[in-house]
Amino acid sequence: MITSVFKKSTPINLFLVVILMLVFFFISLFQDLSWTNSVISILKKGGLFLILLGSVFITNFICKKNGLSKDSSYAIFFYFLFLLFFPSVLGNTNLILSNFFILLALRRLISLQSLKASKEKIFDASLWIFVASLFHFWCILYLVLVFISIIFHVARDYRNWVLPFIAFVAVGIISIGVSLIFKKDIFGYVTDSAIFNFKIDYFTNNYQNLAFSIYATVALFFVVSMFLSLSSKPLLLNSSFKKIIASFFIGLVIFAISPNKSNDLLIFTIAPLAIMATSHIEVKQLQLKQELVLGVLILCSLFAFFSQL
Repeated sequence: MITSVFKKSTPINLFLVVILMLVFFFISLFQDLSWTNSVISILKKGGLFLILLGSVFITNFICKKNGLSKDSSYAIFFYFLFLLFFPSVLGNTNLILSNFFILLALRRLISLQSLKASKEKIFDASLWIFVASLFHFWCILYLVLVFISIIFHVARDYRNWVLPFIAFVAVGIISIGVSLIFKKDIFGYVTDSAIFNFKIDYFTNNYQNLAFSIYATVALFFVVSMFLSLSSKPLLLNSSFKKIIASFFIGLVIFAISPNKSNDLLIFTIAPLAIMATSHIEVKQLQLKQELVLGVLILCSLFAFFSQL
């Protein structure tokens, strides 16, 4: 029953996910009403929700435009469910912005399989990654995905290998200019952010620990499913799914090494995991099995969300 609702991509399905996101977004915000005292704060929260919504639809666009999913709404629904595991991330402006820019980069890198305007796509993706790193420094690791994409598709042209460095110079010059105008210490930000912290001892309560454990189990299930089904994917899409897998593991590395660690950092794994989950649920199988997977995931995400409020 649940799977049949999202089996097709219709305006009603999209509207339903938007409404659900809006409801849960406000539920998380109502834990602290200080933002309602200022019009600027209200506008900021509204803008944050739009960026969050944009991230969901970019993920859906990546799936549909590149043939990674059928004509369904599973990707946006899975993205919504995975977000519920970490309610505190809904108020984390820097991580939401950095994840949004990473998704813009991922969109360009996945579409590189068409071999059209490859140089523009490599430059754009690199640019977005450097912009994302201004909000969370370790997003710079996604440059690895740029070079993986070059190896997969356009390794023979040496100019493609130079483009990420040109993007770095462009973002660097703009960042220095902005920092001088607004008297911000961009170099201090880099030195303070470029540090490692491998400790996972940040849990303030058992429910955060439990949410992390459930999410890790769910992620393991869908990642293993993806590895097992990768050989059966169409050859044309094989490299795209490999980039999705690589994106997921880069997100895990960012979580593992980032300072000021929290579950919120797992936001970088949500989009690739939603795409892998969509791939799993769309494989021809017993409907009862599909319903069971989706039903358990819904229950787990709701439990994780409300237990952490």
